[in-house]
Amino acid sequence: MDIAIYNEIYRSMPIELSRPRTNLSASIAGRFSPPSNTLFDAQVGLEMRRRRIWEISSYLHCSIVGTCLTTAELRQILIKVGLPGAEKETDHELHGRAVVLAGKRELASKLLQKALDRRHRSTIAHFSKAGNAQEVRAHWLNAVQRAEIPGGYWAVLTHPRSTEDLVRDVFGEVHMLSHLVGAANRADIRRLRDLEAENSALLEKVGRQQRQLRDGIVTRDKTITDLNEMLGKAIASSQHVPNGNAEHAYSIEQETTAQLITELRRRLASEVARREKIERRLGTVSAERDSEREQRHIAEERECELRQELALAELSLPSQIPASEEESLPSLDLNGTVLLYVGGRTHLIAQLRVLAERSGASFLHHDGGIEERSGLLEAQLSRADVVLFPVDCVSHNAVATVKRVSRYAGKPYFALRSSGLTSLAAGLRKISALRQPAGEPPGQARVEIANRL
Repeated sequence: MDIAIYNEIYRSMPIELSRPRTNLSASIAGRFSPPSNTLFDAQVGLEMRRRRIWEISSYLHCSIVGTCLTTAELRQILIKVGLPGAEKETDHELHGRAVVLAGKRELASKLLQKALDRRHRSTIAHFSKAGNAQEVRAHWLNAVQRAEIPGGYWAVLTHPRSTEDLVRDVFGEVHMLSHLVGAANRADIRRLRDLEAENSALLEKVGRQQRQLRDGIVTRDKTITDLNEMLGKAIASSQHVPNGNAEHAYSIEQETTAQLITELRRRLASEVARREKIERRLGTVSAERDSEREQRHIAEERECELRQELALAELSLPSQIPASEEESLPSLDLNGTVLLYVGGRTHLIAQLRVLAERSGASFLHHDGGIEERSGLLEAQLSRADVVLFPVDCVSHNAVATVKRVSRYAGKPYFALRSSGLTSLAAGLRKISALRQPAGEPPGQARVEIANRL
């Protein structure tokens, strides 16, 4: 995890990570007290208490709602508030509405605060023993080792001794953990589907073998019953024959017994052969299963290594593309297309612009409302032919504005996997491949909108 990148981004933001309280005593204490690095500068010199969710910066509400509460709990809260359509909305829509409501001091945010405190009561009590930022950080590291990320995250953000640097570091770790969990979940879901299909085939095979075994047992029992009846009849007939025929009756009894023994031995040999065949097949299937598990483990390790290599390549790409380069890419043809890039990292914009202009396109950028006014975004959307935004570095409000204006104007928009150069290059190649023949306006190109937020 490259936490330094996120630290650089959030240090450059002209915002505070917490909202100062405006009560009179806090204002007086803040005016006559020395500066402090804690998130509760307005409470210096007074008894410190845990923060409420509406007092936390709105930039942290998305991670709080998504990490510290389940979707079922969130839906119950919004239904209790009486929010229209809360029963039928998707998980993503519920998340977005809860993020907006968390910043307002009203019934919804109070219910969110109460639900979070109740869910993570034990973790909050454990963190309350910390008397400074170093002890809070130590408790957080302990929570990470115990895999208690949601409770530890909520406890750090609301702890009165947490500093802005600590909150920034913890937010960066949780942000990167969400990416790792998402990638692992996709691999687990794919493997689960394969295992379910394999399990279904094995269950069908076991059921077929059980039916065959049951039919064989029924046939065996019927044969034994018939032989017993034959033996009983032979014995009964031998008891009613004259003494002169006793030797003949005995021979019949011996023949019947020999037939019964022969049939039982044949059935026993057949069942033993069937059992040995099943055991051999079971051993083969077990070996194949173990081999598949080993290959999956190797593939997962390889995927992790490739992801690390891709991250390193992303970091090294900016130095490989100078801002003054003006060569064109022969494989891309975006002449006359105006691209609008919303969000992203400030230190990569120059390289992104060079990459886009090398394909013949005009490049516009809006940071999503961090430093530039959000009202300028709609004006730039009217000038653009295609809109792109990275899902890992853009605000909810900017995405909502892009979707609303683009749908109204009939303009395509793309959600990029990340804010790196490789994601933009892939997006440019997709736009170039989906453009219509020359002469038609770029805005009418047939594009597949990837709604991944």
